[in-house]
Amino acid sequence: MNKKILFIQPTPYDYKGNLVKKNKLYFVGLALPVLAALTPEDWQCEICLETIEEVNFHTDADVIAISSMGHAVMRTIEIAKEFKKRGKIVILGGYMVSLMPEEGKKYCDAVVIGDGEGVWRTVLEDIEKGELKDFYEKPLTKLEYPLPRFDLIINKNIGDFLPVQAGRGCPNTCSFCSVYCLYKTKYYRRSIEEVIRDIKHIKSLGFNKFLLLDDNILSDRAYMIELCKEIKKLNMSWLSQCSVKIGEDDELLKIAAESGCTALSFGLESVSKESLDSMQKSWADPNEYGRLLKNISRHGIDLSTEMVVGADGDTLESIKATAKFIEDNKIVVPRFYILTPIPGTVFYKEMERKNRIYNKNIYSYNGTEAVHIPKNMTPEELTKAYWDLYNEVFTLKSIFNRTLFNKEFLKKPFLYMFYLGINLFYRYQIKQRITPNII
Repeated sequence: MNKKILFIQPTPYDYKGNLVKKNKLYFVGLALPVLAALTPEDWQCEICLETIEEVNFHTDADVIAISSMGHAVMRTIEIAKEFKKRGKIVILGGYMVSLMPEEGKKYCDAVVIGDGEGVWRTVLEDIEKGELKDFYEKPLTKLEYPLPRFDLIINKNIGDFLPVQAGRGCPNTCSFCSVYCLYKTKYYRRSIEEVIRDIKHIKSLGFNKFLLLDDNILSDRAYMIELCKEIKKLNMSWLSQCSVKIGEDDELLKIAAESGCTALSFGLESVSKESLDSMQKSWADPNEYGRLLKNISRHGIDLSTEMVVGADGDTLESIKATAKFIEDNKIVVPRFYILTPIPGTVFYKEMERKNRIYNKNIYSYNGTEAVHIPKNMTPEELTKAYWDLYNEVFTLKSIFNRTLFNKEFLKKPFLYMFYLGINLFYRYQIKQRITPNII
């Protein structure tokens, strides 16, 4: 064996069956650089980000490791099959195969279930010994790893920031969420020293911005405050995702903004309280969203949101009202998905029990087409309402109101021109019926 491994992040297909390709990939994943860092030095590593480059099916690597999100599952299977035909050892990981390991095993030699840090060296040792097992799983006890191998991706056409992880997992129990299925309310923090080590490394590579990854950073206020105070010393800007409840905490917002936080993304899910309750997210109150978002914006932090449509409290009218909510609150980068029963989630089991799975072809699930039977509309009406919502939110008038005519524009003109560019690109994708995924 030549001891070479090719890591691949597949890209999804659009509704016409074409691979989604971009000239530049702004949001790069962390999993592959981390696994490469955990790979022994006598193995040669290479990373392929298929969204911006081509998969080399003629590679001389003997081991192919593929990490896939749900919307790229069909492409994952194709790549795995092709490399299997060519005699390669294929390893699959990521949340889809973690939720359905037996299904994933049909297309590969081994499946890594859940977090890969604890098993990756064992996988490679077993390959060298010719004793590769079907499944590898070792739950986290603590979250730590060496410096990610960013050297394998920084020469690619990526954006002006790199990812850094603070925590993993989430204490909440949202029924549709794959994070809850994998972690069962467990939540792991990295040490602040290790997080800062990674940020300093990113700065040494010439980047002045980073994406802070954490599914629920607000859950430990003292940790977040200490981390922000350390980040402030580095004179960098950063963005992250967070609970909208940070809008209640003026002190924390001030500390975050002073540390360089420029934008936060919020999983608001719905403007319907009934829908939030049905998704086991009853702690969220959409009546408070406007006030909280306004306070966050007042501290100079820009707003991004992710929402889903199709929950039991949603009606055609409430979905239409979501567009007004986005414009009223000047959300600079909004994204939407159709609520989808991902196999393995609580929501999937609930829909299956109630015989409300409309499309049972799990490989077609991409978050842009209704696959369950909603309570207050037909699946076809939900799909149409979803695209109508996207088209309404991304009219030129709405885009300009949320970017060029935003009161923050004069304070941060270059940043808001960047947001304008993102919105115009999203508009182009939506016209092609490509949902603006972060890939």
